[in-house]
Amino acid sequence: MARTTAVLLGRLIFGCVFLMATYFKFTGMEATAGYIASIGFPLPLVFAWLAAFFELALVVAFFTGILFSQAAVLAALYVIFLAFAFHGPGTWAANQAEFGFFVDHFSFFAGLMFAAAHGPGDKLVIKWPR
Repeated sequence: MARTTAVLLGRLIFGCVFLMATYFKFTGMEATAGYIASIGFPLPLVFAWLAAFFELALVVAFFTGILFSQAAVLAALYVIFLAFAFHGPGTWAANQAEFGFFVDHFSFFAGLMFAAAHGPGDKLVIKWPR
């Protein structure tokens, strides 16, 4: 029972983190695009929309358990990409808090990789049709 509770709580946390990120993107798409543009990425509005829908897919995977391990690996890669793109070493001199944001992404990465390795648990998983 404790293992199942821990797994479901972890899935809920992962899903809610990405749900909040998705919500902020959909309700502030221009602000998200501006943030993406601030690091020099081309087509910031396109990337903002792609990020929003990608994060929404992660929410579905974490809440349902469908393609859970694959989603956790993709989320982990995404989180590390975000760490370097938005909070990498070039930002630390201007704002030391950026280093903290950078390191926090690695904790999230570690949790996602652990989740990918151990799967969604055996409770509350919607079965993928075969």
